[in-house]
Amino acid sequence: MTQPKTTFKPDLSVPELGQKARLLRRHVITMIATAGSGHPGGSLSAADIVTALYFKVMRHDPKNPQLPDRDRFVLSKGHAAPILYAALAECGYFPVEELSTLRKLGSRLQGHTDRTLTPGVEMSAGSLGQGLSYGIGIALAGRLDKKSYRTFVLLGDGECDEGQVWEAAMFAPHHRIDNITAIVDHNDLQLDGRTCDIMGLEPLGDKWRAFNWHVLEINGHDIKQIIEALKKAVDTKGKPTVIIAHTVKGKGVSFMENNVDFHGKAPNPQETEQALKELA
Repeated sequence: MTQPKTTFKPDLSVPELGQKARLLRRHVITMIATAGSGHPGGSLSAADIVTALYFKVMRHDPKNPQLPDRDRFVLSKGHAAPILYAALAECGYFPVEELSTLRKLGSRLQGHTDRTLTPGVEMSAGSLGQGLSYGIGIALAGRLDKKSYRTFVLLGDGECDEGQVWEAAMFAPHHRIDNITAIVDHNDLQLDGRTCDIMGLEPLGDKWRAFNWHVLEINGHDIKQIIEALKKAVDTKGKPTVIIAHTVKGKGVSFMENNVDFHGKAPNPQETEQALKELA
């Protein structure tokens, strides 16, 4: 398999990654407050996962977003676009100042990701449940083309209500697609309430095992655990890996944590001030 010619892969320590995740969370709060709309809860819960991927694990090049050998990240839970935009900006795909244009007319940073507009975005999202299928297609193409890149797909736990997720979950092990890693942001809340009240997911790990996936369960806010799990996924051969990351919706902001109201609500000026103080 071919190896990438150039990549962006800063060698940050775990404490430095923690500081980077805190910075990304600040960007999320600021851009959603500026826009007056957006989805802070699921963006904040995924911040540590996205940080580990973009600043430690994935091979990618902000100067060449279409690098053929880049690792691919698919944000299936597309409403969490702010955390992806924050990471892309901090990596250098576009200026950090552009984050203030979130959800504005003519902006490259729409409320859900658009691969035709935003450098570094791999999939246009909006309708949930499609990202795993899309990511498997990318991974299968890489195998057919004898490329060494890996594909990482971030799913929401509420998104796992979608039947297409489980169709994809059957397909990948059947075809022994082992260059894909699915990550479930398991924060226990979705738009209308607790996932267990809307559509029971448990035993979620056993469900994925029954589909013949290699299953890892971690604390999705422990960056060391995240990195170790991602490395184990890379080393697993013959079957795909899913990482069930147990997280807290709205992580890092006290009044947003485990608060379903902030699934899709922007903070007001007073709340924004408090959130940024807590994330300082």
